[in-house]
Amino acid sequence: MEVVINPSAQYLADLAAKAIDELLRSRGDAVLGLLSGSSPLAVYEALVRRHHETGLSFAGARGFLLDEYVGLPPNAPESNLAVINQQLVARVDFAPGAVRAPDGGAEDLVAACAQYERDIAAAGGIDLQLLGIGIDGHVAFNEPGSSLASRTRVKSLTEQTRRDDSRFLDEYDIDSVPKYMLTQGLGTIMEARHVVLLAFGQGKAEAVEHLVEGPVSALWPGSVLQYHPHLTVLIDDAAASRLQLADFYRHAWANKPSWQGL
Repeated sequence: MEVVINPSAQYLADLAAKAIDELLRSRGDAVLGLLSGSSPLAVYEALVRRHHETGLSFAGARGFLLDEYVGLPPNAPESNLAVINQQLVARVDFAPGAVRAPDGGAEDLVAACAQYERDIAAAGGIDLQLLGIGIDGHVAFNEPGSSLASRTRVKSLTEQTRRDDSRFLDEYDIDSVPKYMLTQGLGTIMEARHVVLLAFGQGKAEAVEHLVEGPVSALWPGSVLQYHPHLTVLIDDAAASRLQLADFYRHAWANKPSWQGL
């Protein structure tokens, strides 16, 4: 695990974008793990800039979203697939259909989840997975209590997560926010070759503490990432405020060899 602490969220987003840039320039057919929400927005903005200013191409790349709501109307603008299209896909040169999400409108949701797992495997697996983390430690929609070996499946959302998500669903009040998601499991996420997790703000400090330094526990699902062989945690000072080894992480980053990337 590498922990990078910096007061600038933009600096951290640029680091994540640089890692994706280097991956795509070395392997044009790389497979990206994407997510919607607030955590990756600055990363996507940086990628769009690189696309327009330096020629970064996504033409041969593919992408898989972490999750999708169950039961939204077809083509709903609030769906995660619609959001990622607006945030990134339509602003660069992904091929049509290159970025996919679990099918939250499927008649057989269990079969749709199994198919999504097969689709990721057929693509060769995720090369770089972007992640955020919830204030209760959930990653994707693996809420507290999730199996640490879980696969893509249907999950019930906690009331806290539904309240958090209501700000993204402008025409919904809390009672209308979907109660279920299709989400990649923790076991699925752990198979990505590189995981880059971003967390900003004091509200994420407790979750980051458990993620980085706490015991591995289903009570804090993100903590399973301690077992990942290539995990990069990008956090601002506020999110790092509860870390006992924060000074060491800062020292290690400041003295990292210039030739060594994320």
